[in-house]
Amino acid sequence: QVQLVESGGGLVQAGGSLRLSCAASGRTFSSNVMGWFRQAPGKEREFVAAISWSGITTTYADSVKGRFTISRDNAKNTVYLQMNSLKPEDTAVYYCAASYARMIFTTPHKYEYWGQGTQVTVSS
Repeated sequence: QVQLVESGGGLVQAGGSLRLSCAASGRTFSSNVMGWFRQAPGKEREFVAAISWSGITTTYADSVKGRFTISRDNAKNTVYLQMNSLKPEDTAVYYCAASYARMIFTTPHKYEYWGQGTQVTVSS
């Protein structure tokens, strides 16, 4: 069992930055692929970014590539999402997720554990 707790969301103006954190506890964190997803009102949950257990491999949705950076600190059992140049269309609840898959997937059903989410609102 893995417990995930997100933090760092909030209200920011367009062009601003936020850094989300996801603290993990429970079973070994360092062996998990970690991902960030988001869900806007009335829309399906969508993939944002993911990182391999080693931190060497990362994958991003096209909509955030070049603006967002995912990273992890296995010593602190924490994964981060640095979000720069934020746009109003980035407004959503952001979820951290953990997967025991051996490779990165972008589909939510490949992730076994989820946090409760943190709201990110970008004003224009």
